[in-house]
Formats: sequence, structure tokens, C-alpha cells
Amino acid sequence: MIVGRWAGLFEVAFARQGSILPRIAVRLAVLGAISIVAVLAAERLPHVFERVNALPFTLLGLALSIFMSFRNNACYDRWWEARKLWGRLIIASRAFARQTRRLAPEAREPLLLGLAAFAGGLAARLRDQDEPAAIARWRPGEALAPAPNPTDAVLSQVGADCARLADQGAMTPVHLATLELQLTELSHVQAGCERIRTTPLPFAYSLLLHRTAHLFCLLLPFALAHALGWWTPLLVLVVGYTFFGLDALGDQLEDPFGLEDNDLPLDALVRTVERDLLFSLGREDLPPLLEPVGYRLS
Repeated sequence: MIVGRWAGLFEVAFARQGSILPRIAVRLAVLGAISIVAVLAAERLPHVFERVNALPFTLLGLALSIFMSFRNNACYDRWWEARKLWGRLIIASRAFARQTRRLAPEAREPLLLGLAAFAGGLAARLRDQDEPAAIARWRPGEALAPAPNPTDAVLSQVGADCARLADQGAMTPVHLATLELQLTELSHVQAGCERIRTTPLPFAYSLLLHRTAHLFCLLLPFALAHALGWWTPLLVLVVGYTFFGLDALGDQLEDPFGLEDNDLPLDALVRTVERDLLFSLGREDLPPLLEPVGYRLS
């Protein structure tokens, strides 16, 4: 995710990192070439192009803009919901750490390290990375290999550890129920993230928008060439940048857990959870906060 960047006039004109331009540059180049061909054809065949009316493109562009705004709003809602779910994960982890302060250190440490393993495992799961390895950083030797969902398995193990402590008299049934509420909240967070990750927007919905946007931009030069002449490529590229850019940005936001510039900084969020839990254990060797590299926070 791009953070801490003030968009001044120079940044607006020349910034590449965080911009959608590199992703659509080839399409814009093709669109520019088609615009030049359209202008040359209009100069050679003016009697043909003077019959082309740009009014239908005005109406189609208005409808396409409204349609595209609906899709981008839906994609942004997915991105924002994912961020809120990770906010709930941080809150539940801190609450769990606070509610276990009265436990003996040797009983408390495996529980909090289990939550750190859960956060790391969930991030790895959402990014199709090595989930067991992320969990093993904090719970080495955990028997998770046969589990179809290792992240859920480590959370279940934390719950089992809490139940065992209750059986041993280290906590009351009321205390156990309170901790179970936080573990249930973490389970809800995981299920919500998996729902976003595994349920994209309907394919037909996105396909219709992709086709309409490309058809509109590729035909627009032929409607403007006779009236605008060599100003046509400039106007068409501005329109293409807007439509292609919004289309590509929606594709990025649809999966907020990826590794692109505009995706959520899961590594930084996991590091926040790790630092909070380790500090609660009294550790002083906390891992450093992740800082943006070139305004990009991973």
C-alpha cells in the first residue's frame, strides 16, 4: 500500500509508483496508434467520416461511467471490509493478551505466541504463501501437517490450551468463556477474509465492463477524428487513461490481499500484532516496525 505520499504538482504529473499507468501503458499505446490511423483516414476520406456523429458515444460514455463507478465501489467495499477485518484481528489479539495477564508466564506465553502464529498463518494463507512455515515461526513443532486449514488448527490449539488450563484450575469457567469470545472473534475474521479471497465479483459482470470499455475507447477516435483532427489522440488518450485506469484499479482492489502497490499491507499488520503480543509478554527484543520503502508499505 502506498503511504505518506503528498501528491504535489510534480507527483501528479510524473509519479509512477502507486500509479495504475504501468499496468495500462500497452493498451494506451495501442489506443494512441489507432487514433493516429483514424486521423489519417479522416483526412483521406473526409466524406465518410463527416457522417459519423459523436452523440452516441456521449450517451454510451455516460452509461459506462455510471456502470464503472458501481463496479469500483463494489471493489473498494471489498478492500475496506478486508481492512476492517484485520482491525478486528488486532483488537481481539490485544484484548486476549490483556485478559490473560493473571496467568502464570509459562502458561500465558504459548497462548500469545499461538495468536502471533495465527496472524502470520492467515496472512500467508491469503497470499498463497507457505502457511505452515509462517505458523512454525511462533509454534515450532506444532502438529499441523494433516490439517486442511493450518491457521484454523493453530487457533483451535490455543482454545484447547485454554480449556486445559481451566481444567487444571488456572482459570475460572467465566475467564475461559471470556477468552473463547476473543478466539471466536478471530475465527470470524478468518472466515470473513477467506470469503473475500475466494469469492470474486461475478465474472460476467466484470467481463461486460471490460468489453464495453475497450470497445468504447477503440471506436472513439473514429467518431472524433473529423471534428478534432490531430487533437484526437490527446483527447482519446485522456479518456482511455480514465476508463482503462479505473478498470485496472478495480481489478487490484477486488483482491485486497495481494502484493500489488494498492493492496493491504498484511506484513505490517502482522508485525503490529507480533509486537503487541511480545510486549505484553515482557519481551524487550521486539521486531522492528516495518517502514515504507519508496512510499510502499508491504
